[in-house]
Amino acid sequence: MPIRFAERMERLGTEGAFEVLARARRLEATGREIVHLEIGEPDFATPDNITEAAISALHAGFTHYTPAGGILEARQAVAGFVSRRLGIETDPLEVVLVPGSKNVLLFVLLACAEPGDEVIFPDPGYPVYASLVNFLGAVPVPVRLREDRNFRMDLDELASLVTPRTRILILNTPQNPTGGVLTREDVEFVSRLAVEHDLLVVADEIYSQIVYGFDHVSVLSQPGMKERTVLMDGMSKAYAMCGWRLGYGVAPRELAAGMETLMINSSSCAAAFAQMAVIEAFESPESEAAVARMVSQFERRRDLVVDALNSMPGVRCQRPEGSFYAFPNVEGTGLGERELADGLLQEAGVALLPGTAFGAAGAGFLRLAYTQGEADLRKGLERMGNYLQDHRS
Repeated sequence: MPIRFAERMERLGTEGAFEVLARARRLEATGREIVHLEIGEPDFATPDNITEAAISALHAGFTHYTPAGGILEARQAVAGFVSRRLGIETDPLEVVLVPGSKNVLLFVLLACAEPGDEVIFPDPGYPVYASLVNFLGAVPVPVRLREDRNFRMDLDELASLVTPRTRILILNTPQNPTGGVLTREDVEFVSRLAVEHDLLVVADEIYSQIVYGFDHVSVLSQPGMKERTVLMDGMSKAYAMCGWRLGYGVAPRELAAGMETLMINSSSCAAAFAQMAVIEAFESPESEAAVARMVSQFERRRDLVVDALNSMPGVRCQRPEGSFYAFPNVEGTGLGERELADGLLQEAGVALLPGTAFGAAGAGFLRLAYTQGEADLRKGLERMGNYLQDHRS
């Protein structure tokens, strides 16, 4: 007997990175060697001091339920970290700890977006934005990010997309998949726009510590924005803690309380021992030094990857200012982005993503994650260059 799915399931998308990863693993099971450039997961180990803090917490009995929003000491650690970094006073009760930062976006949309409300988000962009907006019956409104603007939003175009039905604006800086960042002037413009039109802003800043040569600027720290901004962040990227599944949101207290209620109705709480590890991550100089070392290595990898891509026939690539992704334009190869990504996986053993996995504006692009060691990056880039020499039309 076939399952009768709710109509909303037809509107639910997926993440291309996990689909390509699954295909790559199946090829590896047949004996193929695959270079993994598809998944945005740092290859570094979680810093030892954070792991040891979690082990100590387990031994100390942090194996039980916690308050839905998180252990108070962990929320205090997050609040202190956000206050220091962004220069905006943050109260622990404005912090909600969740099992993965995607929950922050889901909870905000559930709490604040009615069916028919419009939600603006970047295209190309993290595919979960469009997926969840569609799933919940809101109206997705993509704002295009263009290569000739270093993948920053066109501010006039953004303003033109705002209507009386616009409820939420999703920002992502530094950006996945392009590595683009918003300037201080961009952030100030967005802040004025949000205040003028009474918009709620979801600021996805999961890559905010992975920047190269500049200081991150957050919309949360702008005048008048604390009461209308939800910071979406977590431990996965900067601290190499993807598998720990711990994210956090910072929101106006009334909305934070609503997110706690949604936690009660879904996951109950984030893992207690992982919450205790957050205290070590945010309050230890050892953790800060480990993040700095990782970012330095990502910067070297970025330069290796971008320089190699720009030497390939028919390829050009902007040098990303943040995150750990390169987003090369491959239109000059004469090959479509999906055809090229599939061929590189099947024939060359290189797993990466077509730009259209991140929205229609990703046509003509690929995304490479430089989250592997330099030896693997060189191997993958060499294979990609050879493939293009053999298949360029």
